[in-house]
Amino acid sequence: MRRIEKEQFLREVLGNEQPPAHMARAVIEEKLRSAILDGRLPAGIALRQQELATLFGVSRMPVREALRQLEAQSLLRVETHKGAVVAPLINEDATDAYALRILLESEALRQSIPKLTAQDIATARHFIEQLETETDYSKIGTLNRMFHMTLYSAASNKRLLKLVEDGLNEEERFLRFNLEHMELGELSQHDHLELLRMAEAGDIDSTVNALTQHLNRGVDAINNYLQNRPVEVSRPASVSRKRALAQ
Repeated sequence: MRRIEKEQFLREVLGNEQPPAHMARAVIEEKLRSAILDGRLPAGIALRQQELATLFGVSRMPVREALRQLEAQSLLRVETHKGAVVAPLINEDATDAYALRILLESEALRQSIPKLTAQDIATARHFIEQLETETDYSKIGTLNRMFHMTLYSAASNKRLLKLVEDGLNEEERFLRFNLEHMELGELSQHDHLELLRMAEAGDIDSTVNALTQHLNRGVDAINNYLQNRPVEVSRPASVSRKRALAQ
């Protein structure tokens, strides 16, 4: 994509309204995150600091911080000669990531269940009700993340919750593009209802076991996706974050 074409493309996708200085990092991060999650910024496109700084009429500093946040959420990765690029929907280590998610989310659930309030349960049930009628797959991915985070929200270890949310953010993007083909909708809803019922009853071990089975269905879907997707011809080697985000 030529420079002028790319500038026009980014303007169409992200707009070019200058954010207030004190909100620049947050606004740019959210605009980029939304465009990545809903597919308007495709995997592999490079997001260079100066291009974005010029687009939004800001210095490179808030852009750099926004890119770092998105990299931490696994929405961007760094590649030689390109810098920060939009990450693929799912990586080769996805099954390992799911195994780690099972460990982290199980612990978060163990910590959270005894502290969940009636309001927490009501909020989680509301997300399930929305999932019952929602047909927009991008919104389904978001509601799925919010349901799970509600069940984990009372966990005492806030660093653990941050790691859990990062994993759910990564899954959300994959789900947005693949739910329709995975045919997991009704099955996932059944799982969600069971998780909520057990959590409300305070049955920690049964809820954790149900969560493990629920996430293992995701592992099966990931493996199926990796086995059937087109093979990439080549992949540039990664470089250090410091070097790439300086581009």
